[in-house]
Amino acid sequence: MEITFIIIPVDEYVEQDDRLQEISSLAFSAGANVVGNECVKITKIVPSTYVGKGKLELIKGKCEELNCNLVIFDGELSPSQTLNMSDALGGIKVIDRTTLILDIFASQAKSSEGKIQVELAQLKYIYPRLKGKGSALSRLGGGIGTRGPGETQLETDRRHIRRRINYLGDRLKELQNRRQLQSERRNKNGIFKVALVGYTNTGKSTTLNALTESDVLVEDKLFATLDTTTRKLNLGNFTVLLSDTVGFIKNIPTTLIEAFKSTLEVAVDADLVLIVCDATNDWFNQYETTNEMLNELKSNAFRILVFNKCENITDFTPYPAGSVFISAKEKKGLDGLLNKIRAYFESNYSKLTLKIPYTKISLFHSLQKYIESLELNYTDECLIAKITVNNNVISKFDILK
Repeated sequence: MEITFIIIPVDEYVEQDDRLQEISSLAFSAGANVVGNECVKITKIVPSTYVGKGKLELIKGKCEELNCNLVIFDGELSPSQTLNMSDALGGIKVIDRTTLILDIFASQAKSSEGKIQVELAQLKYIYPRLKGKGSALSRLGGGIGTRGPGETQLETDRRHIRRRINYLGDRLKELQNRRQLQSERRNKNGIFKVALVGYTNTGKSTTLNALTESDVLVEDKLFATLDTTTRKLNLGNFTVLLSDTVGFIKNIPTTLIEAFKSTLEVAVDADLVLIVCDATNDWFNQYETTNEMLNELKSNAFRILVFNKCENITDFTPYPAGSVFISAKEKKGLDGLLNKIRAYFESNYSKLTLKIPYTKISLFHSLQKYIESLELNYTDECLIAKITVNNNVISKFDILK
């Protein structure tokens, strides 16, 4: 376990507590032991080291006193800033927030798709940062086939990374297309999709387990779940597929959002989204971050706000009206959540059985874009279609009767 010191650059010192708690949780999830921290108020960024010389001397002294071998900077550093800061701190290893999150992702990815997404995010982060890494990346190649002007190691590395990025991108597209086909088959079978989304470590996996009686991995760590997990949930009149998704976090690096878009499309493709917040820990920030991410992903699904970890809460008046309050760990309030999910589908969708004369088949085909699920039975007299449609468009099917 690395002995870690954290640097938090802020505009105002009032941000310190929340940011320290979050970056410390990230460090713990990566296996680090945080022994100290310094909040640095930034009035002007120093191009070479981001933080001023005086502050770096202060931090160096603290690191030596605490015997630290790793410094985590809660922000994004350029390659030169990382190296210069490390030199100024006496050679202590320095990483930034994005590198830390990528390290956590790499340790948590289990499926082939998750591993591809992590590697893609790492390479996209590394690629623009190869420039200026020093003499180690600028030596000329040697041997047969490399005589003449030659090619710098930097250029070779960049070409290799570019090819690897393209290859991984193509593999992700293949997996995305496969998931889309599976989604289309589920639609034809009349199965609706519900996605659990929210801040990391709010209890989404525990909620999935409690609702579906599953045994999905649950850990008290950030980003414990990277790979999407889906389980079937029977609501009586409707059967839904409930999916647990990768957790969000404030200021998540753009490269990570891009790399994990194929996984997050589960939320975009959902008919209903359950935003899970930790009722005991800055829920408003969790809610805002999740909503921003869903909007960025252009998710139009109806959203239900679910507060988890409510076992010791007696006064719910400070929370938004219409929310659902549960304790997934103690399996309390789950009936209320199930009723809320069931009520949404029952009030917004109807199941119809239509007997369609063959003379109106073309009309039926023109309306199929409005159908959520479809089951066909061809008889001698007519086509019997069992369909599920949104109540907003149900009147369009009157012409088939």
